[in-house]
Amino acid sequence: MDVNLDISGGLTALQVMQDAPVIPVIVLTDVAQAIDMAKALVAGGIRMLEVTLRTPQALSCIEAIARHVPEAVVGAGTVRNAADAQASAMAGARFIVSPGYTNALGQACRDLNLPLLPGVATGSEIMMAAADGLHELKFFPAMQAGGPAMLKAWSGPFGDVRFCPTGGVTAANALDFLSLPNVVCVGGSWLTPPDALARGNWAQITALAFQAGRLTSRAN
Repeated sequence: MDVNLDISGGLTALQVMQDAPVIPVIVLTDVAQAIDMAKALVAGGIRMLEVTLRTPQALSCIEAIARHVPEAVVGAGTVRNAADAQASAMAGARFIVSPGYTNALGQACRDLNLPLLPGVATGSEIMMAAADGLHELKFFPAMQAGGPAMLKAWSGPFGDVRFCPTGGVTAANALDFLSLPNVVCVGGSWLTPPDALARGNWAQITALAFQAGRLTSRAN
């Protein structure tokens, strides 16, 4: 983690990506777990936390982390439309991650002054996001859409774009992505395994975060 990175004010998507090699992709079903989980990740050196809007409790979890764990920077994932972005901002999210991209979502995030990491899986989607001024993108679903080989192919025509691959990325293959010059960080769910959340094994989550923070990225 770059302890010198100023995250006190407005964030950029690149700052979100540069803070650590891994952004945890988090699914929470119990608000009571949110605060301790966030503290455990921060203790391990990971503070950019993507809480996905995949459960009814997600917005309440974002609100709890934003209110009670100021060292964390909580964002919302699986944001699909302007209404999701607005609700996430009201809950305290400081960045937005989406599985795809639309002009309406991009405009909503600009209106909210929230950085957006939109998901792309094709060259046309990259071009559409870039036309709206977005050059830091989520490659999703990374493994299913071509993995490191696809990102290597994109480095030629899209040399000004930097990626956060997410989807099928694990501790075992993360360095395959992080070794690429157009990859700044990866997103992964392995930092918050469901069994650790269920047991309240915060020490395990801290250890996983610490290990993830030691992964080396060449792209910054």
